[in-house]
Amino acid sequence: MGLFKRIKNIMAKPEPPRVEKSMLTIGPGDVCEVSLVTYQVVGRLHNRQRNIVVLTLQDGSAISYLTIEERERTEFALYAPIDGRLDSVEEVPTELELDGRMFYLEEQYSGLVVTTGRTPFVQGGEQYVWQFQSDDMKLLRIEWQDGRFMLYEGEDVLSADVRVLRGS
Repeated sequence: MGLFKRIKNIMAKPEPPRVEKSMLTIGPGDVCEVSLVTYQVVGRLHNRQRNIVVLTLQDGSAISYLTIEERERTEFALYAPIDGRLDSVEEVPTELELDGRMFYLEEQYSGLVVTTGRTPFVQGGEQYVWQFQSDDMKLLRIEWQDGRFMLYEGEDVLSADVRVLRGS
């Protein structure tokens, strides 16, 4: 090794330590575990105004969606897409009956979202969300963006049941 190369290596800044990925920072290509099921993350949607991330998770051919919301504590909910149809944004009711279960509107918001990888909506943009909850704590989520509705049914997940297995 030449003298100049040794001096250059002595003067070079050391590489910063690698930051561990968290559930809020993982994205497509990473692997996580939710309720003892291992998923590959294939898409990510981020609403910066609300600090909400929706991960598209794939386990074999099954697709699930994990919402992660950072409030005073981090809240997780796992959803599966369901068939359904609504005609207009103005016609989203405050109460919905689905398979004999009543869901009540809990929260409604909108905001700009950024997407990466495979998500229900190909592009980012303005997204409207309605979140419903039933008396037995089941969740229903409705999203609207660019004239398209997506409906999901799911439930809350304990934070201890969610972890990053491999972040790239």
